[in-house]
Amino acid sequence: MQQIAETVVNVINAVDEAVWGWPMIILLLGTHLVMTICTGGIQKKIGTAIRLSFTPDPDAEGEVSQFGALVTALASTIGTGNIIGVGTAIVLGGPGAVFWCWLTGVFGIATKYAESLIAVKYRVKTKDGRMQGGAMYALERGLHMKWLGVIFAFLAAFASFGIGCATQVNAIATVCEANLGIPVWPVGLVVAALTAAIIFGGIKSIAQVCEKLVPFMALFYCIGCIIILGINYDFLIPALQTIVTMAFRPGAAAGGLVGGGIMLALHYGVARGLFSNESGMGSAPIAAAAAQTRNPVRQALVSSTGTFWDTVVVCAMTGLVLVTSILKNPEIDIAAAGNGGTLTTLAFNQIPYLGPVILVLGIVLFAFSTVLGWAYYGERCVEYCFGHKALIPYRLLYIAVAAIAPVVALDLVWTIADILNAFMAVPNLIAVLLLIPVIRRETKKYLKDLDAKAEDEVPVVEKNAGGRKKASAAE
Repeated sequence: MQQIAETVVNVINAVDEAVWGWPMIILLLGTHLVMTICTGGIQKKIGTAIRLSFTPDPDAEGEVSQFGALVTALASTIGTGNIIGVGTAIVLGGPGAVFWCWLTGVFGIATKYAESLIAVKYRVKTKDGRMQGGAMYALERGLHMKWLGVIFAFLAAFASFGIGCATQVNAIATVCEANLGIPVWPVGLVVAALTAAIIFGGIKSIAQVCEKLVPFMALFYCIGCIIILGINYDFLIPALQTIVTMAFRPGAAAGGLVGGGIMLALHYGVARGLFSNESGMGSAPIAAAAAQTRNPVRQALVSSTGTFWDTVVVCAMTGLVLVTSILKNPEIDIAAAGNGGTLTTLAFNQIPYLGPVILVLGIVLFAFSTVLGWAYYGERCVEYCFGHKALIPYRLLYIAVAAIAPVVALDLVWTIADILNAFMAVPNLIAVLLLIPVIRRETKKYLKDLDAKAEDEVPVVEKNAGGRKKASAAE
């Protein structure tokens, strides 16, 4: 029996390595490049997108503000991967991986824009007035492929228990036990209780918490990074040179930093970047569809800033913190550190007294926000597959998983969820690529008016979920 179990585990691990290998990286990164071209380089509108993030549209249909939808999506994307994942990429791929991680974020903005646009365009309004959308609705209403939408929703719902809940709560419990001496099982109960209090309020409750939690946790963590970069200021330029140089060729630097060449740096940098910002995964657009907006392009612009903040800013800052710290402290042994978590801990220990506090609080808040964000994603996918009656059972099961997560072995759960996460990207990318004509048309129409009038309000005619035409204003 034990031999059979080991065989199953080995097979699952092999599948995980295969699905997150070069084919998936090429598919996702290739889509990023295609969408950058098809949208005319939508990245150049990032300044406008950031401004729109803070410009509400209260008269439009939707459950939460555009900012609320954005931070709900950011809650699930800005997570432990931004702290530990970047360190792991450096350990495995060398400092050059930071460059490829950052570049993946830059191009990933276009895919996040595209998938959010079709999520809002094809969203529907339920009988009780809630707005729902995502890859499943784009596949059903835009491409008449409901069967593929069901597959996406099923995979995403199942993955939410693992990558969105169990592994995150386990990370919180592990950090609290290691640094604060708190037993793991009470941590699970507390997180489960807090999660229950929030998710039973629906998207409005989740968004209200995320609007306060996400900006605070991101700012708190970034301040810690800035302090370390200030301490390491004399190594900032050498770190940038090392990152760019080792992205393209082997080399060696202080503290055992070794660049394994372009292939290793590219593989681990791109993989970490894709996993961190979730561009192309189809998760964040589910939150975007709930936003108060009358124009899909406006919310798509707002949603695209999620990838900018997650990877182009937060992941890049983490990478600079780690590389400058290693260059300044050559005694740091990368091989001895073993993993990204240990490496990040050593870097934050440079801040006297407060360094470990910033790191622990950052991991706890990042992980808990991911639990909330994925709870909403899972709800919408479960409702799409099984109807509104399935929401209560799903929430109860999600809370139960959070409660027991700290005391169970999660390696296999993480791996299975990782595989499902990769599989759910495929139908989402099919929707994005097949709906390129729609994305180009909507983008051209809106951006032309935006550039001509330099304002948000532009008359258009939209169709509501029931198919009736109505006059509205495009933001």
